Amino acid sequence: MNKKQKIDLRREQLATLNRSRYSYSLRAKLFFEIMDCLAGKEINLSKAKLIEILASIPYRRWEIRQYVRMTCKYNKQKLVDKAWKIMEWGREAQDNEYRHLLVINEKMKQDGIKNAWYLFAPIPFLLVFCYKMMTWFMSLINIRRSFLFNAEFEDHAEHEYARLVKKHPEWENQTVSGKPVKEYGSFSCWADVFRRIGLDERDHMNTSFAFGSKPEGVVAYKGMPESEPEKL
Repeated sequence: MNKKQKIDLRREQLATLNRSRYSYSLRAKLFFEIMDCLAGKEINLSKAKLIEILASIPYRRWEIRQYVRMTCKYNKQKLVDKAWKIMEWGREAQDNEYRHLLVINEKMKQDGIKNAWYLFAPIPFLLVFCYKMMTWFMSLINIRRSFLFNAEFEDHAEHEYARLVKKHPEWENQTVSGKPVKEYGSFSCWADVFRRIGLDERDHMNTSFAFGSKPEGVVAYKGMPESEPEKL
């Protein structure tokens, strides 16, 4: 992630709130409806945790798939180069999503918030299994469609985090503490921590659109990662 550049996190959060959500596919709409039926329509920290539990799954599936492709087609340099880029991005993105999970968990611990009922076993395991199978099937049949579905998921996540920060104005004055948060980055308040998480989701969405051959879906901003969609 290109977090060393100066980014106006508040401005980007407001830009997210003012930007219409992507025109989701029927599959994505159904997926989000299922999540809302399970966790409720309102965004909260437990629901954000659920989003992060699911968010890293596609990146792990793509990493595995690219390893297989490179092993089977090692003599095709162009394919290997493309597969390597996807694999490197997948590694970075899944690590980033996992850090989000740790940060959310830290915030819930500090505020004394307990996990919602849907975060207790076996529900998360069933959700992860179902999403893993769906992701595996999509990437096997049409990996570009898998990238575009992930772009929809990340656009949804970005908007949910923007709503979450708006819902908690008290976070603007809450000092950041906790090892997971300090390892994630340097922030002046908890509101900026969650703004940064939301912006990470936009970065993931942008790269998903790029790999899905739909660069027109990319939402640019000042300080965004240097990778250009046409070069991916």
